Amino acid sequence: MHRRRDVLTLASLILAAGLAPAAAGETRPFSDPAFEAAQKSGKPILVEVSAPWCPICKTQKPILAKLSSDPRFKDLQIFDIDFDSQKDLLKRLNVRMQSTLIAFKGTMEVGRSVGETQPEWIEGLLEKAL
Repeated sequence: MHRRRDVLTLASLILAAGLAPAAAGETRPFSDPAFEAAQKSGKPILVEVSAPWCPICKTQKPILAKLSSDPRFKDLQIFDIDFDSQKDLLKRLNVRMQSTLIAFKGTMEVGRSVGETQPEWIEGLLEKAL
């Protein structure tokens, strides 16, 4: 009984720290440990910088959801950065605007777009991370 409780406690700590792998196409808040783990795993990564008030961001979200359900992007890890509250990350990633999408292949940035809402262009950005 104690062992099961210990396992459940450990699992909840891992989830709370953002270290558990996200499901394919699932967007989760950016955290350094989770981002670094995804980079080390070599998985394709998309960093999505958004704001709740941004109409372009609202247009991008369903496009990203649809693309991430495509089998080609089954390993895609999507991390969200809040434009309004995570200014330190914006500086570190050299982001100046919300609706910025940054693709990574492992540790290397392979593409970036700002304000893009054309599904085929966003798809092309994601393909660079494969």
